Formats: sequence, structure tokens, C-alpha cells
Amino acid sequence: MTDQTKTEKNRYYEAAPQDIDVANFRKVIESRRSVRKFTDKAIPTEILDDCLDLALLAPNSSNLQPWTFYVVQNPSKKKQLVKACLGQLAAKTAAELIVCVARTDRIDEMAKRNISEFPFPEAPAMVQKYYRFIPYNYKTGYFNALGNFKKVAFKVVRTLDKQLPVTAFNPADTQLWATKTTALACENLVLALRAYGFDSCMMEGFDEPLVRKILKLNDQQYPVMVIGAGERAKDGVFFPQYRFDRNLFIQKV
Repeated sequence: MTDQTKTEKNRYYEAAPQDIDVANFRKVIESRRSVRKFTDKAIPTEILDDCLDLALLAPNSSNLQPWTFYVVQNPSKKKQLVKACLGQLAAKTAAELIVCVARTDRIDEMAKRNISEFPFPEAPAMVQKYYRFIPYNYKTGYFNALGNFKKVAFKVVRTLDKQLPVTAFNPADTQLWATKTTALACENLVLALRAYGFDSCMMEGFDEPLVRKILKLNDQQYPVMVIGAGERAKDGVFFPQYRFDRNLFIQKV
């Protein structure tokens, strides 16, 4: 048996399902709207939980999962959150309000979990090495010392015509990384709600300091959006959906 055969034999394979109903998938995407008014119908707990679980399956860099979803159900906190959302009707009438928070404060913890909770009896040596290194890709150090060092080092390496991955040169870069990833999970969440027959409104218009105060967030936890969710009221969509010419956005090069 050759080394290649051994490698092939030990490799993990996961077949892609082929029976997905594209028409229904399209229906979910095309019927997802920013709903501004909801009925008073509650979302069953098991449905909400499943939608949140589907959100957690979103793609994310190095499986570091830099997010937390705060389902605000305490009446007092929910009232404060509606205020933080500037009293928007989508917040006032929502059955559920979910604050989606990007996190850069537990990169080390998640890297260690990727080793300790790897889905084999033991994480391969290569995986362990990767997760000991990868946190430094997103760290910038005290007074941005590590970020500045990486910036200089990357400039030098690129003069040698070497390709390098995206990295964080300052805290804003790390925040952007976590925010992009969290936004992917937010999309999963609203599409899952639509598939179950419920709707949502992804609100970016909110008072961030007040949201931070309500949830007691630290300075490495960033509210990305507040999602109002519930059953669409008859007049819950204010205008028809429209998009500009696709040629403005899609370029084949």
C-alpha cells in the first residue's frame, strides 16, 4: 500500500446532499423582507431555538465563532432595548428582540476549544499547531505593539513577492473580522426564521452605548445589529422590494 493510498484511506469525507429543493430555497430568500410591523403572535420556543442553532452553523474564520446572540426576553430590559432602537415600530411590535454581538475577547478560549473539542479522539498535531498560532493573527498587543510589528514584517515579506493572508494590524481590523463573521450568522438566522414562516427586521439604527449598558458588554464586544422577529403583520412591509441593475454589482474578470 502506497503512502498516498494510506492518506486517502484515512481522509474524512462528507457527501454533499443532492436532494435540496432549489425552488423552496429561492422562495425563502425572495420572501425575506425587512418587516416593520409584527402581529402579537409568539414564536414557539423550539422554533426560535432551532433558528438560533442554524445561525451558529454560519461560516466563520478558523471556526473561532466570534459571536454571541442575546435573546432579550426580560420585560424591563426589552423595554429599554426598544428605547435603544429609537422606538422603531419593528422593535416595539417584535415578538423577540435579538442583539447580535461580535466578540474579540475570547479568541484564545475558542482556539483552545478547537483543540479540546476536536471531533476526533485527539486533534492531529497539525491542528494543534495551527490553533496555537492562529490567535496571533487577530491580536495586536498592548499599545498595538504586535500589530505594528506585523505591519512592518508583512511589508518586508511582500517585497519578496510572497503572498500573505489577511491579518489584524490594529484593533479595528480585529473588530472588522469579527463583525463580518457575525453578519454571516445573522443572515442564517433571518433566513431560518423565514423558512419557519416568521419574519425579521435587521436594525442597525440603535444607540450603541445604551445597548452596551443594557447587556453589560465589555469594550471587546461589539453590537452588530438588533434583529426584531415575529409574525409579519398584514401591513408589515412598507414598500415593494427593488434592486438596481445587476451589472452594477457583478463583474466577471
